[in-house]
Amino acid sequence: MCATNWCGQEGDLAVSTTIEELGQFLLAKENEHLEFKEAKERYDFELLVKYCAALANEGGGRMVLGVTDARPRRVVGSRAFEPIERTKAGLVERLHLRIDVDELAHSDGRVVAFHVPPRPIGYPIGYKGAYWMRGGEDLIPMTPDLLQRIFAEAQPDYSATVCPAATLDDLAPEAIENFRARWVAKSKRTDLLSLAPEQLLEDAELVVDAQLTYAALVLLGTRKALGKHLAQSEVIFEYRSDESSISYQRRHEYREGFLLFHDALWNTISLRNDLFSYQDGLFRYDVPAFNQDAVREAILNAVSHRDYRLAGSTFVRQCH
Repeated sequence: MCATNWCGQEGDLAVSTTIEELGQFLLAKENEHLEFKEAKERYDFELLVKYCAALANEGGGRMVLGVTDARPRRVVGSRAFEPIERTKAGLVERLHLRIDVDELAHSDGRVVAFHVPPRPIGYPIGYKGAYWMRGGEDLIPMTPDLLQRIFAEAQPDYSATVCPAATLDDLAPEAIENFRARWVAKSKRTDLLSLAPEQLLEDAELVVDAQLTYAALVLLGTRKALGKHLAQSEVIFEYRSDESSISYQRRHEYREGFLLFHDALWNTISLRNDLFSYQDGLFRYDVPAFNQDAVREAILNAVSHRDYRLAGSTFVRQCH
């Protein structure tokens, strides 16, 4: 499993810290994978356990004691958790994770670095009746939707399972060709242009053993097919002139394959995409309220990562 390390790149989480790396940590931004505490004389063990649980739940990371929290950071030294072996044993006992610890003899004092591994797939780390995560500068219990996504990791991918009643006639030909064109452009494989639709979908694993998967319906299905086989695949757009408004001024329902309506959905959002002007030195620039790439990615993630075993539509709400 990969984790995001202190510099924001993906890779295997290191299990040791050197003085040189510590120097890099001091320059890095604190995030969900890197936590600093002064802890000059002591640090509450229960709070340490909660922070380690939060780091594990968010992909692993490091908690460093003996360093100032505010930037520019500096080493102040820490006498917390001396000797360290008892603390290591206590963390394993409470979290059932192996957490490695380094004690660094920095010229400005002792620094203690806890190396927290990522949580197991589908298994959030709980402590004291809650599954912890970072919420800004604080620790907060994980939200129900996030917990649901974690628990679902250990379940088979529902979108990859087949829909026994669906046939190739349930897919829109224009959506298949849209998919083909995008795959060719991405892969530079011109041989895909000559493949029969059945073979194209089989190569993309949207067809398994001559049966359509639910993913094929989500991406390529006709309105009639989704109403029959996967009605919860519907995406509903609502516009409100004010965020606090209960009633909407515009509503549109998209119940068809994603590749059939994603451009239309963005065009609807873009109708009210106001420009805001700002000045940088001698030059003035116009910036849209909604960035197209960011909005499209958010919608794609909502469609791709939702649990289609659950009832309910995907909502896209726009307000000013």
